[in-house]
Amino acid sequence: MDHLRVNPKVRLEAVNLSMAPVIFETIDRDRDFLIQWLPFVEYTQKLSDTENFINSLVTQPGKKRDKVFAIWYKNEFAGLIGFKDTDWVNRKTELGYWLAQNMQGKGIITSSVEKLIGYAFKKLKMNRIQIKVAKGNSKSSAIPIKLGFQYEGTERAGELHRNKIFDLEVYSLLKSDRKHHI
Repeated sequence: MDHLRVNPKVRLEAVNLSMAPVIFETIDRDRDFLIQWLPFVEYTQKLSDTENFINSLVTQPGKKRDKVFAIWYKNEFAGLIGFKDTDWVNRKTELGYWLAQNMQGKGIITSSVEKLIGYAFKKLKMNRIQIKVAKGNSKSSAIPIKLGFQYEGTERAGELHRNKIFDLEVYSLLKSDRKHHI
């Protein structure tokens, strides 16, 4: 599926190479804002870096590739959201996301994560979804908490970023948990 309608203002579209310029321009424009929590920003210095990232996604073999979506808010690019490190054998995946600075505070990520929860459980047949958040990134950690994820603990020294190693808060949602929220 290439498009997912989240609500009348938000839609998700499978990332493709034609989106590289708008994705890169957004990262470049919001570099100082995004780099606080996102390690990839430091390594995204030119358009070809974004093109290489997208190519790495679309060249993964077959149905088992991690799905990453561009988020569009009122037809304006807002950010990226997607699955990563999917373990198909054990039916578990991780959700990651980022949002442009001017798109903050509109409920875009919360509603997009909620849409992908349903997609993961129903379409991808996942049993577990996790979200990892750098300790201290309270805006990002509010999302899994609001959506009923359970805090599992802290992955100590889980992510190297700008010569500092961050602890990661780990949140999870099981398919059986979701039945209580429907």
